[in-house]
Amino acid sequence: MGSCCGRFGAGRLVAAIRPQGKPEGVWALPKGNLDPGEKPEETAVREVFEETGVHGHLIEKLGDVKYTYTRRGGERVFKIVSFYLLRAGRGRIGDIDERMRIEVAEARWLPLDDAPRLLAYGGEREMVKKARDRFAS
Repeated sequence: MGSCCGRFGAGRLVAAIRPQGKPEGVWALPKGNLDPGEKPEETAVREVFEETGVHGHLIEKLGDVKYTYTRRGGERVFKIVSFYLLRAGRGRIGDIDERMRIEVAEARWLPLDDAPRLLAYGGEREMVKKARDRFAS
């Protein structure tokens, strides 16, 4: 769960990560699993900070992405990922704890208007379109 937007200079930005092991140019939104007793929106705020170095402030839920994948060994897994719109607060993009380097190769700001074509995964592209549309109104 996660997603974070900021406003710097003339435009809005989205915090994106390149997952460890993925080639240059493969961008994704920060996300992760619920810790015991944690609410989904708390997970979003925590995961964005852990994976990007930016503290976010919850604005609203953007929506859910549902998909199925196959684990090694053939087990099919159905997954629901909830995305939240966060306003960027303190912190510096890419300034993450060394232990997170096993998950995150790089974090950077992407222009919100360009994010729908820069993100690698269809469901995440739809979520940033929702964020962009929210600011257009």
